[in-house]
Amino acid sequence: MSGLSKKTTERETILEAMKTPPAGGHFVWDGKNEDERPASEQELRAGIETLRRQRGRPAGSGIKEQVAIRFDRDVIAAFRASGSGWQTRMNDALKDWLKTHTLT
Repeated sequence: MSGLSKKTTERETILEAMKTPPAGGHFVWDGKNEDERPASEQELRAGIETLRRQRGRPAGSGIKEQVAIRFDRDVIAAFRASGSGWQTRMNDALKDWLKTHTLT
């Protein structure tokens, strides 16, 4: 049990020491190299927000709906053979078809 209390005391000592900066401050920028300039709080927050927006799946347009649908293999093969973006081309082909046909 004494080992646990010693670790807690060490931890508290370290945390207390971190609260007060060193005599000359944590970092002093010499003003020569802009790449070494510490970021301001506003710049840090803007960077964090940018990274937060970039994470995860890209936001959709909000006008499309995901559905499960079955097509003949030869139809899928023909669209896939046209390369990347085949699903968008399939969607466009269906839109064109709807322009010339009425649904009953």
